[in-house]
Amino acid sequence: MSSPPPSTPPSSHHRRAPKSRLKTLAHLSGERRMPSEYEIATSQLLYYTRRGFEVNTPLREWYAKHQAGSPLTAKDWERFVDPRETTYTKYTARAHIKETYLDGIFASIEQSDYDAALSPEWRTVLARLLSTLRFPLHGLQMMSAYVGQMAPSGRITIAAMFQTADELRRIQRIAYRLGQLRLVHSELGSDGREIWQRDPAWQPLREAIERGLVTYDWGEALILLNLCLKPVIDDLFMVQLPQLAKEHGDYALGQIFSCLAEDCQWHEAWTLALLGMAIEDREMNRNVISDWVQKWARFAFRAAEGFDFLSAPRSAAERASGCVGALLSKIGVEAPRP
Repeated sequence: MSSPPPSTPPSSHHRRAPKSRLKTLAHLSGERRMPSEYEIATSQLLYYTRRGFEVNTPLREWYAKHQAGSPLTAKDWERFVDPRETTYTKYTARAHIKETYLDGIFASIEQSDYDAALSPEWRTVLARLLSTLRFPLHGLQMMSAYVGQMAPSGRITIAAMFQTADELRRIQRIAYRLGQLRLVHSELGSDGREIWQRDPAWQPLREAIERGLVTYDWGEALILLNLCLKPVIDDLFMVQLPQLAKEHGDYALGQIFSCLAEDCQWHEAWTLALLGMAIEDREMNRNVISDWVQKWARFAFRAAEGFDFLSAPRSAAERASGCVGALLSKIGVEAPRP
């Protein structure tokens, strides 16, 4: 039996091209190190910011005007790094700890006569504030969702969307607390919508929220939300209100809101990191941010004026100015006057 003929090497046109060693994470290869979980999960998620949309629809013009056409610009928004490097895994693990803590507080209230022991005067304050506060907080939630939708980088989108989740958690917890109070006083806070729509103290805040919901430039929406309006609301209701609650013997509200306030601190941190990077990248962004702050801070200061009883001995507007000014000083932007 004859042996098979020796194999011959394939001709050059049959040879396969050598495979590239760069795989899915090729865009992270420049660091010459193993990328972190945060880098893997958040880098270059939005293809259309580089390539454009695959299909020409009216939405394309919206993004061209309100995202790519924003005066707030950067050579590469991917340079932004969330100070907490938040991923879905980290977010859910952190939220689980917080929710377990809050569940314990709510359970302790339900297993005692805590709410029945609160003074009638303080229950009146809670009825007015907790029931009505849900409405502006829904506004903040919708604004942060819009910023996430329109952001020019996946990393910004992720931070804004986790902020949106925090806002939803905050609304849910406030609604739950209101529900607990109604187990003792069934009509407590039933007029929250009426107060939101007609009470003079809330109307400047309502105006600011409604104007924010129709602010479409993604950069301006971010500045309005996280540098002007939200810091003022967070300070009034997450910091000042719990202190007043303690004076009326309501220590549980202070514990609940102090826990929720930790989320607000991160919202400020990622915003400052983003804007600091933007100013470092393009100095003209400092003036862009300043102009928007000058435009919107006055609405935030007016929104605070109806809540002087939460900020005594200072006026609420003065305290609001201090909150906004403290944030702006960290990125070198001049603070507006109240």
